[in-house]
Amino acid sequence: MKFLYIAPRYHTNQMAVMKGLTEHGHEVCFISHYTAIIEDYDCVQPVVLGYSLWYRAFDWLYVNVLHRRDLDANVFKIKHGFPPVRKLWKLIGAFRPDVVILREKSVYSMAAYLCCRRRGYPCILYNQSPYLSEPEKTDFAHRLVARLSPRMRMTPVYGIQKPGVTVKENDFYIPFVAEAKLGPAQREYFAGDTVHILCVGKYEPRKHHLMLLEAVEKLRRTYRIRATLIGEATGRLQKEHHAQVTAYVKEHRLEDCVTVKTNVPRRDMDAEYAAADIFVIPSTREPASVSQLEAMGFSLPVICGDKNGTACYVEDGVTGYQFRDCDGEDFCRKLELLVSDRDAVRRMGAAGYRAVEEKYSFRQYYDGIMEILKKIQKEGI
Repeated sequence: MKFLYIAPRYHTNQMAVMKGLTEHGHEVCFISHYTAIIEDYDCVQPVVLGYSLWYRAFDWLYVNVLHRRDLDANVFKIKHGFPPVRKLWKLIGAFRPDVVILREKSVYSMAAYLCCRRRGYPCILYNQSPYLSEPEKTDFAHRLVARLSPRMRMTPVYGIQKPGVTVKENDFYIPFVAEAKLGPAQREYFAGDTVHILCVGKYEPRKHHLMLLEAVEKLRRTYRIRATLIGEATGRLQKEHHAQVTAYVKEHRLEDCVTVKTNVPRRDMDAEYAAADIFVIPSTREPASVSQLEAMGFSLPVICGDKNGTACYVEDGVTGYQFRDCDGEDFCRKLELLVSDRDAVRRMGAAGYRAVEEKYSFRQYYDGIMEILKKIQKEGI
């Protein structure tokens, strides 16, 4: 089959999917708005189409002048950026996809959807709004956006069962994909009789690197531990936060037990996961992270916040622990539960590895896409 993906960028959470599709003989075209420094193109080389000329001018003004101190200014274009329509039309027509997967209900995706609908190509909306969701708003703006977006939706975020949430008729829960790379019998833990903690995330305040460092500073008094922080620091505000993190390490004399790395290429991350014993995601406002699955694929137990969109991938007390969002004390308590119990690290790491094999493989993803396509064909959507 021919799979066409159109998304803001070729995100790391799509790499296992791309590998699975190409290894099973499918043809993939990935059209992205822009690129990021940590992307890995071993399986698929994306077509970076970018934005229309007039929108690029507006975006420069918006990011560098109107909202220059706003860390989220760079992501405004994800929902509002407008594509070069003629080029987009030609690319879609030249590829002639069997299925098109569009990221988010954005201006870019709506333009792509209109192009695909004109040609009769089946489309699926992919976003990270929960599968268990509240009823959609029915005002004019929301109804218009819904009309200009695919009716079928897939999401890797399951959500929380609570009053008022439902599963919509055309919604499908399809989790992220990860590879089971290093089983518990093939790896070694606690090199140098030390518990190695790994954290991966962009250098932004919401990632709570400082909260992790505070926990490390406290626990090092009792346990032999070492933490490695890895993240992207390309933009001005990311570099500023990275400087705060490194300054904290120096001021609190943590250089002997903390390593801070930036912009590590994706191809080098396997070695980082293999060298770790525990993986942590201390961040808040995390719509959906795939890194915990990547870590579980290396037999690592995971600690993440309970408000993380994909916290459900971490079964509390089985494959790791969930802590109360933004609660530094609870995070430190959960981290100590693992640091102080090396048998639990091994046991939970093994359980995580099994979960990746059984629940988060490419086969589950592919079967989910096929189920959606059957419904599209059956209902003529």
